Amino acid sequence: MAATFVAMGLEEAIRQEKFESEHQKAAINILFTSSWLYNLNALFLKPYQITPEQFNVLRILRGSHPRALRLADIACRMIDKSSNATRLVEKLRQKGMVSRTVCESNRRQVDIHITPKGQRVLEKIDKESGHWTTALQKLSRDEAHQLNRLLDKLRG
Repeated sequence: MAATFVAMGLEEAIRQEKFESEHQKAAINILFTSSWLYNLNALFLKPYQITPEQFNVLRILRGSHPRALRLADIACRMIDKSSNATRLVEKLRQKGMVSRTVCESNRRQVDIHITPKGQRVLEKIDKESGHWTTALQKLSRDEAHQLNRLLDKLRG
């Protein structure tokens, strides 16, 4: 069903005929497309029993492996800055995908590592990761590069 929304224009997808400006339409289009991609990602990750936010935490920890990260380090690297990193790490710890240990040199600091189980889950996801990005293959490499450049410019 989600692919249907991409095939149609924004106006048809959200049933809105007019926008105040092209800039307003662009902002709404970015938000709509972000939600659409998020839902594709969530659907892809569901069989692995993790959310997109948990997946983001695992990827961050894998990127720093074998070095541990503190909660603040994870939070500042997350895609969704409003995510509750403490809660996400705890859910992943309960699933056996991350471990938390008190730092020996600073008892107030907690070091967070990805576990072998978390690594295995990411390896399985990596083997199928092209599946959820299939929709992006509608863009040429040059178009994807241009989109990335424009989005970076927007945030810059």
